[in-house]
Amino acid sequence: MKKTYQIEVDCANCANLMENAARKTAGVQNATVNFMTQKMIVEFGEGQQPAHVMADVVKACKKVEPDCEIFL
Repeated sequence: MKKTYQIEVDCANCANLMENAARKTAGVQNATVNFMTQKMIVEFGEGQQPAHVMADVVKACKKVEPDCEIFL
């Protein structure tokens, strides 16, 4: 299952850090962050609950970029 989330991030490097953090999160099969469109596309593993996984994604992203926002 893929879902798209609106994000707010200040620079392309920060977006890249967020993408890497999201990809390493348990339950995430793949993640792509586009700085220009301010969107994050997350592909969840089979049987994963997006709401639970996204809570962990937000925590992981906040560790690498404290000012980022992910609008769930």
